[in-house]
Amino acid sequence: MQQNFPIRTGETAFLFLQHFIKLLKAGGRAGVVIKNTFLSNTDNASVSLRKHLLETCNLHTVLDCPGGTFQGAGVKTVVLFFEKGAPTRKVWYYQLDPGRNLGKTNPLNDADLAEFVELQKTFADSDKSWSVKVGAGDTATFDLSVKNPNGGEAVVHRSPQDILDGIATLDAESADVLAKIREMLSATDKVMR
Repeated sequence: MQQNFPIRTGETAFLFLQHFIKLLKAGGRAGVVIKNTFLSNTDNASVSLRKHLLETCNLHTVLDCPGGTFQGAGVKTVVLFFEKGAPTRKVWYYQLDPGRNLGKTNPLNDADLAEFVELQKTFADSDKSWSVKVGAGDTATFDLSVKNPNGGEAVVHRSPQDILDGIATLDAESADVLAKIREMLSATDKVMR
């Protein structure tokens, strides 16, 4: 099967992406869901495919999705939006954060995507969106990793005393559980004799 693709790989998602790019006519547009590791993997196939995508298509948008967005994916995913026929000059990123855990019983909905749709019209920058010029990054690996320059939420660190108190509490709980297990084993031994 790999003989039919210029970039050989065992990763079926990469083969499908090559197929989509090949099938598109000049001016054709696509949105492809793929594992987010595609953006940063350093194996030859990933690097070659990213280079091919950037040189033959305008990858104008990368939508970074939270875990659980697509059932069965098992990993974080991104959606690549591109148009065939012109090389990529700039990529606009958006980090989707619906503020809740997504899953089968709590799926993504239109309201979750409203801000993305609005900002994507003009490729506007915000706390969750930014643009990166192609060539400004690593041209050896064509790394397209999602790295929000706007920071994010500040990390709140617990004090050392809070950490020690937490460890002591867990140790006490573990000791109680082990004591109960020992009692149960002792009672079982008495019954067996």
